[in-house]
Amino acid sequence: MSQTNEPTVSFSLTCKSAAAALDFYTRALGAVELFRLSPAPGIVPHAEFMIGSTHIYLSDEAPTGHAFAIPEGGMAPCGFTIQVDDCDQAFARALAAGGSPLTPSRDQFWGKRTAMIRDPFGYRWSFSQHLEDVPPDELHKRAQAFMSGGV
Repeated sequence: MSQTNEPTVSFSLTCKSAAAALDFYTRALGAVELFRLSPAPGIVPHAEFMIGSTHIYLSDEAPTGHAFAIPEGGMAPCGFTIQVDDCDQAFARALAAGGSPLTPSRDQFWGKRTAMIRDPFGYRWSFSQHLEDVPPDELHKRAQAFMSGGV
């Protein structure tokens, strides 16, 4: 294993406009830009930013590098969850920055309050606020009630 502080697993997002994505992620998700390689205005073959303690890579679409953006109107098959102190506030901030609501804020049986948006680039972001620790036996009961329509 490397002796650097790099995480074990990293991920990279590809967008039609990485510059616009960096702006959105900063305004909507509180991202902090670390690095941007921009050989010409509006061109970003590589950038790095942080959301909390998570390091994320970002680039413009580059078919020669096997980096393809989500097609216009499409949505990524994966989603990302951000642990937040206030789900409602995080959701409102993301919507105000241009995110599209997918699920409104609501308390979940597993002890979290969650909400989800779709960003302008097709990625799904959930906000998760811890409400309570739910013991495994209680979680099982709540899950059964939820799946049977009792919650």
